[in-house]
Parts: sequence; structure tokens; C-alpha cells
Amino acid sequence: MDELVDGRIIGLDLGVTSAHSAVVLDVAGRVRARRRVWSTVESLTELEQVALPDAGPEARLTVVIEPTGAMWLPIAVFFGKRGHTVVRVSSAKAADLRKFLSRHAKSNGIDAETLARLPMVAPRGLHPVELGGADRSSLDRRVRVVARLTREIGQRKVRIRALAQSLVPTISQAFGDGMNRTDLAVLERYADPRKLLAAGPARLGKLVHHESNGKLGRTKVEALRSAARQAMQLWGDDTAVALADLADEISTEIRLLRLAESERSRHEAARDAAQQRVDPDGLATSLPGLGPVGASQLLATMGRPGRFRNAAAFKSFTGLAPKASETGNTDYKSQPISKAGNRALRTQLVQSANTARQIDPQLAAIYHAQMTERG
Repeated sequence: MDELVDGRIIGLDLGVTSAHSAVVLDVAGRVRARRRVWSTVESLTELEQVALPDAGPEARLTVVIEPTGAMWLPIAVFFGKRGHTVVRVSSAKAADLRKFLSRHAKSNGIDAETLARLPMVAPRGLHPVELGGADRSSLDRRVRVVARLTREIGQRKVRIRALAQSLVPTISQAFGDGMNRTDLAVLERYADPRKLLAAGPARLGKLVHHESNGKLGRTKVEALRSAARQAMQLWGDDTAVALADLADEISTEIRLLRLAESERSRHEAARDAAQQRVDPDGLATSLPGLGPVGASQLLATMGRPGRFRNAAAFKSFTGLAPKASETGNTDYKSQPISKAGNRALRTQLVQSANTARQIDPQLAAIYHAQMTERG
């Protein structure tokens, strides 16, 4: 965003269960109006009329919002359709200005005014919202739900392992570094060490052989049975440990894990289809180190590439640009990145860059020069 749009600026502090707080400024920074509005056509139209009284058809607004959940989307759709500029700013950037404007107080009105003043303070660090078409919107939603389910799956696996260790303290020796499909199948049926021992080597071996596609056998069975025997020696006849209840909870967690994995697979297929429609030539996936997952994250978050005037603008958007630190004639290098952009995209780009330098000698040479010579 190179300069302010001629007209008025609206700062909107979005409420999730309450009304939004709006502050209207003119380009000189004077407060023209304060309103409480809702995400309805009637309420937003009234705000527009208050912000641009007696305005001609060419008058335009700059509407500044924070990404508060999904509440920003109706605002962006309404004002975008009417030709206004909608700017979505990072919470970190707004918080920094809020500290300066009102150090000892916080209110919805102060938050809204802070947002309205951001285009005056840092116009080059703001990027107008561009809502894509149906395909890009579909890709964005699928990427988000796949990422959320992936996090949920990881958290559930950690919980399953923790519950299994509380039931059979030495079970990790049988699992190794991680839990595979075979481990989950055994835990779903025989998390209770009494049931695992009662199943016998033959029945347990048949399950292990089937779930591992023949890759695991007697050694795995003996490791599991040894862990179960050690657990029973520890627990004995003590009734303080609810073995059956813990085992049942583990079974529930495993079923929920499988459901999440099934749902993720379904959304991944829809994501890949949407990505093919958005990028039919596969330009994103052709980038070194990016891969299918990284490409979908890039396409969904970046939007239309042409909206960035240069590479520096894109770096600012991602938060990968280093912070500036200059004093007199000294320009300090090796500064941390700003982290002012989308965290998911930034993390993906860092991981992809690390992969790319490992597989591409030319990129590896650039990385080495940047780290050792340029700081």
C-alpha cells in the first residue's frame, strides 16, 4: 500500500460475540465519527454513509481490520464489492502502535482508532486484501482444514503415547521412536496389559504380522509382552490404577485419531483438485524444495502474485524481511526477521528453503555466501 486512498479511513475493531467498534478519520487524522456496527448490510451501509457524508461516486474508503477469526471476511466482502480498499494488518503491528497511542488504557474504541491510524504511520507495510474467486477460496479453506487436522493428529498421537506409558511404563521400548500403525492396532485391542498377556503370542503375532504387512514378527511380539509383564509386576493387585478404564480411553483416542486421518485424506484430495484449478501449469510445485504441500500453502496464502510490486514487498508480506538497525554510519547485520506476516506461510517457506539448499548445489552456494559473508 504505497499511499493513502483519497477519502476517509475506518478503523474497525472486530467483535466476535459483540458489535464492532468503528472510528472514522479523515486523511489529516481528525476523528470524524465513532460507531458500533454489526456485520449486516444495513449496519455497514450506515457506517459507509457516516464515513462519506455527501460524497460523490468517486469517494473511497480505506477500511483497516485485524484478522480476528473469520469475522474479517464479511467486512472485506461488503466494502470490497463497493470499491473500497480493505487492509488486514497483523495483530503484532497494531499492538505496537497501540502501546504508543495509549500506554495505560485499552478499549475497543482505542483499538479501532489505532487501526485507523496505521495507514498514516506505516503505509508501505500494509497490504490490501484481495479476495480470490471460487477456486482460490476453496484452496484456502482446504489448506486450512488440512493444517488444523494435521496438528490435531499430532496432538492426539502424543496423548495416546502418554496414556500408554502411564498404563505400561516401559511400552516406549517396544514402540521405538514413534508409534506406527501396528502399535496403534495393538493398543486399540490390548492396551490393558492383562489382556495383552492373555491374548498369547500366537494371536498377538498374527495381529502384528497383518498390521505390519509381514515386516514385524516375533521380536515385536516379545517386546510388547515383556513390557506388559513388567507393568503387571509393578501394578500387582493394586486397585488404585484403573487399568481397564485407561485402556478404554486409549481405544477411544485411537478411533478419534483414525477418524481425523480419514477426514484429512478427504480434504487433501479436495485441496489437490483446487490447487490444480488455481495453478494448472504447476508453476508453484516446480519451485525447488516446495513440493505439493508447500505449493498449496503458498498459493492459498499469497493470492494473486501480481499484487506485490516487487520481491521486497512479498518478503514484507511474509514477515521474512529482517528488521532494520542503523545508527549513524553503522548498519547492523544479522538482525532477526520481523515475523509480521502469515505464520503458516513463513514456516513453510523456511522449511522449503532448507530443503532446497540441500538438494540444489547452486542454492546451497547462495545460502553459504549469505550466512558466512553477508551476515
